Amino acid sequence: MGAREGQQSSIGGTVSFMLSAWRNPDARMFNTDMVLVLAAAALPWSTSIFTILMALWFVSLLFNIEPRSLASLMRRPACWLPVALFALALLGMLWSPATWSERIHAAGAVGKLLVLPLLLYHFARSPRGTWVMAGFLISCVLLMAMSFLVLYQPGLTLKQDIFTGEAFEPARGIFVKNYIDQSQEFALCAVALIYPIFHFFREGRTRLALLLCAVALGLLANMVFVTVSRTAMVTMPVMLAAFAVLHVRWRTSFLILSGLVLLALLAWTVSPSLRASTERFSRDYQAYKQSNEPTSIGLRIEYWTKSLRFIADAPLLGHGTGSTRALFERAKSGPEELVQAKVVSNPHNQTLAFAIQWGAVGVVILYAMWIAHLALFRGEGLMAWIGLLVVVQNMLTSLFNSHLIDFVPGWIYVLGVGIAGGTVLGARARSGIGHADAVSAASQPASENTSRPAT
Repeated sequence: MGAREGQQSSIGGTVSFMLSAWRNPDARMFNTDMVLVLAAAALPWSTSIFTILMALWFVSLLFNIEPRSLASLMRRPACWLPVALFALALLGMLWSPATWSERIHAAGAVGKLLVLPLLLYHFARSPRGTWVMAGFLISCVLLMAMSFLVLYQPGLTLKQDIFTGEAFEPARGIFVKNYIDQSQEFALCAVALIYPIFHFFREGRTRLALLLCAVALGLLANMVFVTVSRTAMVTMPVMLAAFAVLHVRWRTSFLILSGLVLLALLAWTVSPSLRASTERFSRDYQAYKQSNEPTSIGLRIEYWTKSLRFIADAPLLGHGTGSTRALFERAKSGPEELVQAKVVSNPHNQTLAFAIQWGAVGVVILYAMWIAHLALFRGEGLMAWIGLLVVVQNMLTSLFNSHLIDFVPGWIYVLGVGIAGGTVLGARARSGIGHADAVSAASQPASENTSRPAT
């Protein structure tokens, strides 16, 4: 009875703390954080629920903003460069040949970057960035379990088919969304867990380390035996190499990477799904070269070739926001079933997508933003590792997709960089080694006594 009464008292104290938000700033910050935890957990499952929760988070944040601190933080390139990209997208609407609906849609895809400075500001003060990351991880683990279940009970899926580059085929192990987003999420979580696993083993916390190992292996097993995007197959080795270079001695790195190569070969041998994904590279390319079939690789080659011609026509400021589809419409030729006749609104490469619309100016701002965000995560710590990993993954996957402006990968970038970057800035400010603007942004951090609700 005593334990149950204590639990009820704890729940009651938490609810009472949350309801005191109208007069208690710490409770307001706690509620704001909880909304974002729910939003991060919703992202792998539902775009609609995620959007609603992010709107609620923004409204809640308005009651927690100190304008002078936010203005001080906005002097950092990591904050104003995303805003500059959105401003360029708005300006590019003036000379675009696209319809106004296409211009607004293209600008709106960049608009999510405006949330990034707000996240940096908020988590420079809030101590609950790890809560949000944990919410996303738990949600991905549940999605992994559902993916295995759908593999054996296909009727449970809410996604009826997927586009493979050649045709629409029944979804395999996909409950919601698509295999590209699912692979992006699982790969990020699996590689991110390596840091805490090493940390817990070094501290002697073996049980917790083994638990996280089981989670990471489960995510990898899903990618090996259920479904995986080829983009994830290409980018994951680079992400693993980044960890080895940054956090492990070179001899240990060599042994680990050698072991990973052997595991990859073993996985390729025993997994028909993985073999099919890798073998499709050559088959798709040959089908494209010999008969102009619209395979995944063939489409990308065609998109990139045409994109370079579009860029050459307007190299400095581009053709304007949302102009990509109109340009591909003009350039199409031949029968509809051939690759030359395909029309798209993005060329499946983030650099080309920006260069077509905003020319060299857009590309310079894009890469300056990536570099500024990489610079946020110099040093040790879990959040520094997660933030670095999010930026590296986005830069790599953006070679084959427009992952900064796509919904799920784009929001993963915004949330990951914003939360991890804000946490890093806050930690630096409180330790006395941060820059002046970081100190200003974190000038009112939540106290240790109020970082969790009273019970």
